[in-house]
Amino acid sequence: MKVDILGVGFDNITSEQAVLRACEIIGGGEKSYVVTPNPEIVWMARRDEALRAAINGAGLVLPDGIGIIMAARILRNPMREKVPGIDFAAALVDKLARSGGSVYLLGAKPGVAQRAGQKLAQANPGLIIAGMEDGYFSEDGPVIEKINAASPDVLFVCLGAPKQELWMSANLEKLNVRLCAGLGGSLDIFAGEAKRAPAFFRKLELEWLYRLICEPRRIKRMAKLPLFILTAVFRR
Repeated sequence: MKVDILGVGFDNITSEQAVLRACEIIGGGEKSYVVTPNPEIVWMARRDEALRAAINGAGLVLPDGIGIIMAARILRNPMREKVPGIDFAAALVDKLARSGGSVYLLGAKPGVAQRAGQKLAQANPGLIIAGMEDGYFSEDGPVIEKINAASPDVLFVCLGAPKQELWMSANLEKLNVRLCAGLGGSLDIFAGEAKRAPAFFRKLELEWLYRLICEPRRIKRMAKLPLFILTAVFRR
C-alpha cells in the first residue's frame, strides 16, 4: 500500500518487510530499484518532474527520516515506521552474507568504496564483494560494463540525490543486476569515514540535530524541513 507524501508514493512497510521484499526481487525474475527519500528529496521532487518520476518508478520507496513519518501523520495516513537507508542496507547485507550473495559498491570519493567493501566483508563472513567503483566517473558505459561483468546480486548506488535516483531509473535495463539501491552517504559510514548519530539521538529521533551539530553548513538544507511540514499541514 502506497502513502502519498506531497506527490511521492511511499511503501507503508516495516524495515523487516522491506528487506524481505528486496530478497524476493533478488530471487525473482524482475528488475527493480530502491529509493530512500527524506524530506529534502521529496521537497526537490515537488519541482523536478524527472526526479519525481524516478522515485515513483522504484520498486521500493522507503521513508528515510522522521519528517516523512510526521508528514504522514499530519496527512492522516500514518506509516508503520521510519526505514533509514543505512539500516536497510546493513540488514540486506546480512541476508546476502547468509546465502553467499554478492554486492557491488558504486559511489563516494576514490578509495571509500574499497574501504567499505573490506569492512563489510570482514563484518559479514560469506558476503561476496563483487566490485567497487567510486562516484567520480563521467561516462556511464564503462561503469555499466564493469558491473555487468561482475554480475552482482545487488548494486549499491551511492551518488547522492538526485543523481543516484535518476541514474538508476535511466540505467536499470542496461544492468545485469536484479536490484539496485540508492543509499546516499552509506558507503562513507560503512568505510568509517563518517559516523552515525549516537544511539541517544537516534532513539529520540534527533539524528538531524546531530548532523547539524557536526556539520553547521547543513543549516540551509535543514531549513527546508519546516517548509516541508508546513506544506503537509496546508495539504491536509
